[in-house]
Amino acid sequence: MNTNSNTYTVVYSIILVVIVAAVLAFAAMFLKPTQDANVKKDTIGQILTAATFAGVQDADILDTYKAEIESAILVDFNGEEVGTLNIDECEVYGNSDLKRQIAAEQKALPVYIFKNGVTVVPCYGAGLWGPIWGYVGLEGDLKTIKAVRFGHKGETPGLGAKIADEPWFAESFVGKVIGAGEVLFEVAKPANRQLPESGVDAISGATITSQALGVTLNQWFGFYQNYFAKNGIAAEEVVDAVINETGELEPVTEVEPANTVEE
Repeated sequence: MNTNSNTYTVVYSIILVVIVAAVLAFAAMFLKPTQDANVKKDTIGQILTAATFAGVQDADILDTYKAEIESAILVDFNGEEVGTLNIDECEVYGNSDLKRQIAAEQKALPVYIFKNGVTVVPCYGAGLWGPIWGYVGLEGDLKTIKAVRFGHKGETPGLGAKIADEPWFAESFVGKVIGAGEVLFEVAKPANRQLPESGVDAISGATITSQALGVTLNQWFGFYQNYFAKNGIAAEEVVDAVINETGELEPVTEVEPANTVEE
C-alpha cells in the first residue's frame, strides 16, 4: 500500500481512533468500581460532617458511618417512609440520585438519622457555573441546624467556592432555624434578609452563588417540611430519663413515697 496516499491516511486514522477509543473504554470500565467507591466515601464523609463527626480519617469513614448511623430511610413529600437504605452496605444517595428525584413523579428522599440525635438531609441545586449541593444536620426538633457541609462542581475560587471552603460560612448556620411559610430559609445580604433566625449572610462578592444556595435550601426544606412536622420532637415532649442497669434510657416514673409512720 502506498503510505503517501489519502486512502492509507484515512485507514490509518480510523484504526488509530478505534484502538484509542477501545483502550479508553476499557480503562473507564476497569476504573469505574474504584471511582464509584471513592464518590460514595466522599459523600458519606460530607454526611458525617453534617452529623457533627467532622475530621474523620479517610480510612475510617465507612466504619464510622456504620457505627454511628441509627437508620437511613426514604420519605415522600407527605413525610411518610417509603423505603430504607442498606446501612451494612453504606448505601447513600449521591448527587445523581438526588437529581433524578427532583424530576421523579414519585419522589423518595433520603433521611440519615444518627445515634447522637442528629438527622441529616441533603440538598441539590444549580449554582452560578454548575451544580451545588449540601448536607444539613438538624437537632431533634428538626428545625434547629446543628452543622452543615456544602460542595460545588465549578464555582469561582475565592468567591462562590467559599460555600465549601470557608469554615466561618458553615459555622454561621449553626443554631439557625428552619422557618415557616413560603420562605423557609434565606442566604442573602443583611439588608435584604427578612428572617434573622432563619437565614445567614451572603458571601461578599459571591451574591449569585449565595442566592442559588438559598434557593436550593428553601426548595429542599420544602420537600422535607411534612416529615419535619410529623417527626420533630417538641421541647415539651422531651421527658426526663434515667439509665438502667443495661445502659438504656428509661423515662422517669413517679413512685409513691414509702409510708414511714405506723398507723
